Amino acid sequence: MAFSTVFGYDVCLCRRIRHPSAVCRNRLETGRSGLYKVGDKVVYPHHGAGTVVKKESREVLGEKREYLTIQILHNDMTVNVPADNADTVGLRKVINMDTVKEVVKALTGNGTTMPKNWNRRFKHNRDKMKTGDIFELAEVVRNLALRDHDKGLSTGEKQMFVKAKKILISELMYAKSMDEEETSEWLDDVLVTGDGAKKKTRAKAGATA
Repeated sequence: MAFSTVFGYDVCLCRRIRHPSAVCRNRLETGRSGLYKVGDKVVYPHHGAGTVVKKESREVLGEKREYLTIQILHNDMTVNVPADNADTVGLRKVINMDTVKEVVKALTGNGTTMPKNWNRRFKHNRDKMKTGDIFELAEVVRNLALRDHDKGLSTGEKQMFVKAKKILISELMYAKSMDEEETSEWLDDVLVTGDGAKKKTRAKAGATA
């Protein structure tokens, strides 16, 4: 089992979110109030959704701090985050169903322009995934799905596509109260039909999560 302790960063990632009405507001509220508790479903940037499994006080460099232990859903990793830095590192609660509808719109919209150079395109998408913003992640999934359909993906981009879908699925399965397999099939249907129902092919769903 991989283990990581995060002490936080100087820049608040919530400032980079394009859709603050749901995700950013949720992050700010939970970050300020420190309302995370054991059992909460949360999202950690670049790793996806997980569950707060422990909340405890630790002494670090002579200072007592409260830590959240998060079990990441899809890669069996445990992350420890100082509770007072949860907002800074981009931790947030899982989206609600209203936001799921907005995510579907992002997944089914027209693709946005990506750099033509492979290295720049890869970094462009990787940086979006690191923000923890589900709309940025949905944009990566949508653009790679469309590119896979039109031109095909390189090996590196295929791996990124699979990872991006897994991270997205990990949050959507909590939000939609579905298991991982059901959510994966639902996401593929959304990418294919535009609404999650199996109809005429719109774009190839691409790599299987």
